[in-house]
Amino acid sequence: MPSAAMTVEQVAAMIDHSLLRPELTTADVRRGCALAARYGVASVCVRPADVPLAAHALDGTGVAVGTVVGFPHGGSATGVKATEAATALAGGAQELDTVVNIGRLRSGDDAYVLADIRAVVEQAAVTGALVKVILENAYLTADQKVRACRLTEEAGADFVKTSTGFAPTGATLDDLRLMRQSVSPGIGVKAAGGVRTLDTLLQMADAGATRFGATATAQILDDLAHRNTG
Repeated sequence: MPSAAMTVEQVAAMIDHSLLRPELTTADVRRGCALAARYGVASVCVRPADVPLAAHALDGTGVAVGTVVGFPHGGSATGVKATEAATALAGGAQELDTVVNIGRLRSGDDAYVLADIRAVVEQAAVTGALVKVILENAYLTADQKVRACRLTEEAGADFVKTSTGFAPTGATLDDLRLMRQSVSPGIGVKAAGGVRTLDTLLQMADAGATRFGATATAQILDDLAHRNTG
């Protein structure tokens, strides 16, 4: 769909409202969940300890609860990632954003990276949860990004994702185009890190992004509503 034709509801359904900053209080998380429900976004992405809180706050709203695994550096042992995933799912998470083992990917240890992703995918399969694999492109070459995309698909995950939002750089149009070209049409591409305006989101959608991690959710959707009624 051309970005110019998108409605507020369609764009909202592509946004994961991010609630990952370390300083957020439980009251902040509740307010963020209320905002997500009000705008009808795809999901909230909360810190692992906040999953039960978010699941309770969003019960019956149609907004999914997402969380992160191995965040933000991806260096947790594979068994720890699997346990973290299982704990999140038991608490009510429906989407998991897991960070690739960046060091092993850069080392060329594709077998390790594949098994690491697959361990989370296997946990998610028990409940049918979605898995998004964060590549953290700021630290990768083009070849490493392509390899990570292909390993993500081979492992059975649902999305490749640009960034955690905590690295020196976030999503770029060039990276999104490369990632879109490197996976099959059935694999989603999530942009995160720097998605702060409607124009940026629309440009990234044109580049191939199908989901967006954002904290500026209200501003983005209010801007689109204003433009569509202006």
